[in-house]
Amino acid sequence: MKQLLLAFLLLNFITLNAQKDSTSTLKSILLEQLKTTHNVKDWFVPADTAIAGLTAEQANWKDSSENHSIAQLTTHLIFWNLHALKSFTGQKQSAFDGDNKETFSPVDEKSWPATVTRLDSVLTAWEVAVSNADEIKLQKWYDTIAHIGTHNAYHTGQILYIRKMKGWWNDANGVK
Repeated sequence: MKQLLLAFLLLNFITLNAQKDSTSTLKSILLEQLKTTHNVKDWFVPADTAIAGLTAEQANWKDSSENHSIAQLTTHLIFWNLHALKSFTGQKQSAFDGDNKETFSPVDEKSWPATVTRLDSVLTAWEVAVSNADEIKLQKWYDTIAHIGTHNAYHTGQILYIRKMKGWWNDANGVK
């Protein structure tokens, strides 16, 4: 299964980017995914742009259902990116009982700017870790790293949906 996923990722990336760079590697593919879901605008809006300029009040807004707020989605992304990064880099994991609901946290006026900065720091750390990793490690981890990019893009889409619905989105930033 991993071989099939790797072949798909490589073929898909190489096909889409053949005119950009004919020397794509697993590392370059993974870095492209991480960067475009972090702070490089490409086919879709990255996470940093999606959360930029929001107040804590806006970030905490929730509809009447059990949907998550932008703040909760952001803290969830921080948790899972950091959790996987610690595993990738061999660091000790924080205590976690496995209840995913605990990864969605509200923020306040003081913690929201730090939350925005923390997401940027964790996503940057992933890019550095992949840049510094050797091919053997990337072969073992590529499926997890690829899924991290997909997970980040999925929740960034939810954030954009909320912003557009509430009128807090400037179409000049993408996603008209």
